[in-house]
Amino acid sequence: MEPGFWFWLILGFALIAAELLMPGTFLLWPGIAAVLTGILAYSAAGLSWQVLAVVFAVLTVVSALIGRRVYARLIKPVDDGPALNRRAQALVGTVHTLATPVLDGIGRMKLGDGTWKVVGPDLPTGAKVRVVAVDGNALVVEPVVE
Repeated sequence: MEPGFWFWLILGFALIAAELLMPGTFLLWPGIAAVLTGILAYSAAGLSWQVLAVVFAVLTVVSALIGRRVYARLIKPVDDGPALNRRAQALVGTVHTLATPVLDGIGRMKLGDGTWKVVGPDLPTGAKVRVVAVDGNALVVEPVVE
């Protein structure tokens, strides 16, 4: 007994449904190919299962290639920006208040829920400073003149 068009349709919809549970688009292309093979098996009822298997294989490759081209046009590369995963670089140019005085060129500055080491001229606690550069794990600051 040869598998009929229902086999291909059920296989196709099962693969497409399984795609919802998996990341990526791996099962989508064979699912589309199986549905198309089922439609072909329905409209050309005399085809053997061997011919339908070859049609399914070819349609899987073709649908994957077409899908790759479509995704290449739709999905734009993400601009990570120059400071992604480099939080200190993102702070350059910002103004903050010193949490401790800068003595002998070293102090601390509170940012959010943490503190950063700062390097710059001696300044009192509470002074406004602008981050001008990053030196290792320290922020280089200069006083803000108002």
